Amino acid sequence: MKMHDSNKKLPTIFALSSALLSASLMSQLTMAETAEQRGLRISSIAKEKDTGWGDSQSNMLMTLRNKRGEESTRQIRSKNLEQLNDGDKALTVFDQPRDVKGTAFLSFSHVATADDQWLYLPALKRVKRISSKNKSGPFMGSEFSFEDLSSFEIEKYNYEFIREEPCGANSCEVVAQYPKDKFSGYKRRLVWIDKPEYRIQKIEFYDRKNSLLKTLSFEQYQQYEGKFWRSQLQKMVNHQNGKSTDLKLSDIRFNTGLKDSDFNKNSLKRAR
Repeated sequence: MKMHDSNKKLPTIFALSSALLSASLMSQLTMAETAEQRGLRISSIAKEKDTGWGDSQSNMLMTLRNKRGEESTRQIRSKNLEQLNDGDKALTVFDQPRDVKGTAFLSFSHVATADDQWLYLPALKRVKRISSKNKSGPFMGSEFSFEDLSSFEIEKYNYEFIREEPCGANSCEVVAQYPKDKFSGYKRRLVWIDKPEYRIQKIEFYDRKNSLLKTLSFEQYQQYEGKFWRSQLQKMVNHQNGKSTDLKLSDIRFNTGLKDSDFNKNSLKRAR
């Protein structure tokens, strides 16, 4: 009887030993990663977890704040279309105040080539193409640049894992992302990505001289479709000029039936 009981324990002991061995191997593999490989892996997981949303629409309230604390606001509508084989497409339309009403911005992000971006100015009744050399300039007087409005694509950066540290109730992995584009306004970005959801909590932007330029904070996350997380409040602070811009998102909707034909230069002029 004792022999029978002893044999019954063997599978349990074997399973436990296998689990410990697997955990040890995984730990060794993680330790064997270079800082570049780990930074790439973390960024890739964050990208993958936000893939498959199709299309989305939302309303935004943009609050511009100067260094004296004086504020002005703008009401915006945003449409986005996911591209699985390239960067995403986005259309942004200004509804208020009157001096910017009808202004529209169209962005085609790309993986391997420079992004295509256009701005429609109703006062001039013309579409202006944003040059790659000028994408580090401010978007509509805000602290967001045209570059900041492109979708994040893995191929656009080189990576380096910096450290892991507490961030709020979670732990964050801090990754440095170095733009490959010679016309980027940034030397690097430091990105705080939380665990286990892999949501971006904060980005620090460093200028071409490697001085801290801006910090973008992501707050009030909500989950949609049981999978996709969206920050309801994004705060961009410019440390060099004392200005800031807040983006408050509302009425976020997915799978609204947007098509590729909704995103072209003609759609800029008819966006109302």
